[in-house]
Amino acid sequence: MQTSTLLKPGNYVNDAAFDWLYPEKIQQLSRRHWTPISIAKTAARFLANEPGKKILDIGSGVGKFCLVGARFYPESTFFGVEQRESLYQQAMEAREVMQLRNTHFIHGNFTELDLSAYDGFYFYNSFFENLVDQDQIDNTVEQSTSLYNYYSRYLFKQLEKCASGTRLVTFHSLEDEVPPCYQLVDTSMDLMLKMWIRR
Repeated sequence: MQTSTLLKPGNYVNDAAFDWLYPEKIQQLSRRHWTPISIAKTAARFLANEPGKKILDIGSGVGKFCLVGARFYPESTFFGVEQRESLYQQAMEAREVMQLRNTHFIHGNFTELDLSAYDGFYFYNSFFENLVDQDQIDNTVEQSTSLYNYYSRYLFKQLEKCASGTRLVTFHSLEDEVPPCYQLVDTSMDLMLKMWIRR
């Protein structure tokens, strides 16, 4: 861990500065797999629209979205669930270095959680690596098209059960997991980032 400069506000200026928080191997994965700071801030602003919100990042990796969200929206609580233990450990270490008490990380599969406990969700298509033969983070978890379909259907059904007003942000999603009861209310110019509200 590069601890000497981590607690300075300048670490949130750009992705290269922020990624110094992690080992080189993790930094090399950033462009492809971790949420850019600008996206994290936009998504967090939408999800943390009122104090006290509980927000879950599904497939949180090394915790970048949660750490950025927690820094800029201290009156909300950010949770990340990640099935890869090595990434979960990186997120926990980063949380301790940055001394952010309003973010928590869970090691496990999102299907083991009660999604009704959260007010909003961030989803940077963590299922997609089941559809491709390259650019996977590692081979420590099972990957298959059938798993992509299973996870997408499961999340679809759980989001459908959420209360009216539940907020969802998707980034680089095929939208297989978004039920029609969610209304698209905002999007980025390139249509990669989308913000939804449960009707």
